[in-house]
Amino acid sequence: MVSPSKQTQPFALFRRTVAATGVALVWLAIVPAPRIVEAAEGNSGEQIYARQCASCHGAKGEGTPEDYPHPLIGDRTLPRLTSYIAKSMPEDAPGSCVGEDAEKVAAYIHDAFYSKAAQARAKPPRIELSHLTVRQYRNAVTDLIGRFREPSVRGDRRGLHGDYFKSKQIRNDGVFSRVDPQVRFDFSKSSPDPEKIEPKEFAIRWQGSVLAPETGEYEFIVKTENSARLWVNDLKRPLIDAFVKSGSDTEYRGSIRLLAGRAYPLRLEYSKATQGVKKDDKKAEVAPGSIALEWALPHRVAEVIPQHNLAPDLLPESFVLASPFPPDDRSVGYERGSSVSKEWEQATTDAAIEVADYVVAHLRELTGVKDDDPDREPRLRAFCLQFAERAFRRPLTDDQRELYVERQFKDVRDFDTAVKRVVLLVLKSPRFLYQEIGGEGDAYDVAARLSFGLWDSLPDKPLLQAAASGQLKTSDQVTGQAERMASDPRCRAKLRDFFFQWLKVEQIPDLAKDPKRFGDFDEAMASDLRTSLDLLLEDLVWSDASDFRQLLLTDALYLNGRLAQFYGASLPTDAPFQKVTPEPRERAGVLTHPYLMTSFAYTATSSPIHRGVFIARSVLGLALRPPPEAFPPLAPDLHPQLSTRERVALQTSPESCQACHAMINPLGFTLEPFDAVGRFRREENGRSIDATGAYQTRTGELVKFAGARDLAAFLAGSPETHNAFIEQVFHNIVKQPVRAFGPHELENLRAAFAEGNFNIRKLVVKIAADTALIARATPP
Repeated sequence: MVSPSKQTQPFALFRRTVAATGVALVWLAIVPAPRIVEAAEGNSGEQIYARQCASCHGAKGEGTPEDYPHPLIGDRTLPRLTSYIAKSMPEDAPGSCVGEDAEKVAAYIHDAFYSKAAQARAKPPRIELSHLTVRQYRNAVTDLIGRFREPSVRGDRRGLHGDYFKSKQIRNDGVFSRVDPQVRFDFSKSSPDPEKIEPKEFAIRWQGSVLAPETGEYEFIVKTENSARLWVNDLKRPLIDAFVKSGSDTEYRGSIRLLAGRAYPLRLEYSKATQGVKKDDKKAEVAPGSIALEWALPHRVAEVIPQHNLAPDLLPESFVLASPFPPDDRSVGYERGSSVSKEWEQATTDAAIEVADYVVAHLRELTGVKDDDPDREPRLRAFCLQFAERAFRRPLTDDQRELYVERQFKDVRDFDTAVKRVVLLVLKSPRFLYQEIGGEGDAYDVAARLSFGLWDSLPDKPLLQAAASGQLKTSDQVTGQAERMASDPRCRAKLRDFFFQWLKVEQIPDLAKDPKRFGDFDEAMASDLRTSLDLLLEDLVWSDASDFRQLLLTDALYLNGRLAQFYGASLPTDAPFQKVTPEPRERAGVLTHPYLMTSFAYTATSSPIHRGVFIARSVLGLALRPPPEAFPPLAPDLHPQLSTRERVALQTSPESCQACHAMINPLGFTLEPFDAVGRFRREENGRSIDATGAYQTRTGELVKFAGARDLAAFLAGSPETHNAFIEQVFHNIVKQPVRAFGPHELENLRAAFAEGNFNIRKLVVKIAADTALIARATPP
């Protein structure tokens, strides 16, 4: 906006012209200047904008390099926008555009280019050609290779299958077998079964699989004073080999990268023997024996591997890509593959080479073809054809078969080289790297949309069979497949990652706290809190109701003994994680979960600003611009008489701050009863905490809250919250803008969400199924 002095420039120019010519001086003397401006320029919202706003914000709100470089877009409601203009605009003369003028110009700005609807009219969203994201690429190559291994079935049992032997060797003298929930045994100077096994010498072999809840580098730890060996994923090469003892070490570590939502084969062998004496020497002293199998998840502290992450079924090895990739573009709030860089191109080449090397190294296992088989060449050709068809998610045409397979086997003596050529050519093809490169829009595309939407990976055999037999044509058919796929661990892993993104804790935050104030809060407790949040999400999302509202309303937590002592629940100090309801019952779901409250806080104090921003952006879906510059919080020591709420109000009191903080602060203040480590409190520095807050809805209604539970109840029933959640789930599944699928797509999904009692899993299935049937014709 411009100052009043700039507004009167046309009148001043007219007056100088008249004075120079000597005409109409009497007329000028009796007609006030402002009336001339009104008569000449009019007073519609568009005209007011042109006079007072366009010089800074641009003719269409595009911004100007000198005054305001950002586009004039946002999600303030019309009443809030009107109020802001009347109070704060123009910046060099606030308060000069008020009343009816403020209402008119706000209505024009809101409808012309400010609101989301206006932005969609000006630049309609479209479905963009996109390549596989990093997550999709890694999962796709894992499943591409895994399809050539023996199919495996993972049952519902949890724990590891243990075989117990009465000698130090693992051979045919097994005494008994059982499923152990965990590996954490202190035999002391006894044995697993004193009646059947002598304490001096015995061995145990545990086998099964381990389920990785998140993607990253895992550290496995074996603790024993005896001998042990551990295999993870690769059952030919131990990850930890301490079977031959040569010192006094009792702890052994090995690291391996794993992908989330997948189970990996695991074998642990343990041997206890009396060294240097004969087995039947009764005078030999019985040595102590113990064994524990632990892991440290990415950026977490070590713990005994929980029972729910173990299964007694021994599964095949999985290929896990090691080649690094540049991060995906997240400029619009979600990961997408809409841009190509030299780094990404190089990464796909490196990854293709790694996969090709692995395939050739495991060729006999993957194909069942021996080096001296007389029909080796045709069988390897058949393998390559299957590889290409699975990678491309559809049968090959004759021309494609000639290009990708047959031509690579011509004039080669080494068939391994031919296979390597095929793998490299297929994995560098746009038909693998991009989704729907040809824009066919057939049943195979429907299958791929489902699998990438729900699994971030390739279609499985049942899905491709359904495509081939014409069973992916109707909504019911596609929905049936989506419901089947939603129970797969890969879908669970994808949704888990989404919720951690939604809660803004996908990156492990630094939870270090002031040791003077919170001496008992340590790294192990921070790690436990992340597990606590993980278990709560697992419980609520995968319950029968899967009720989104309970994410905001439940007052229960998952706590173990260590957390229970800190957060006021009655559990033994060594208790495993379990669902409890601490007193007082002031919790409001994930909004007040200690992990989030600790994350959105400073080292010594809470942070209403961080908490308010989280609610505004993630839960309400509001767009907030970052502040023009970073301001450190006011130090509590400088204002010891003020509460945290009062310090924040003081620091953000300038008019330039209130544009955002008038909305942010009242939301964050409702969470003030939870301190910097998420413990409930009623006082701060001996003064009662004021947890009142307010929010002006998009319809202009002012809603007031007495505290966190009032806020949570409003959010759980608010269409704003539902829309924001649905939109973020949609973007996570489809990797495309929701408005590109029609102006009413979000509204229709919200209606279905409400009709389904806000069932999260039903929402995920509906989004995946509905969008899978919509053709996504993209530029070739």
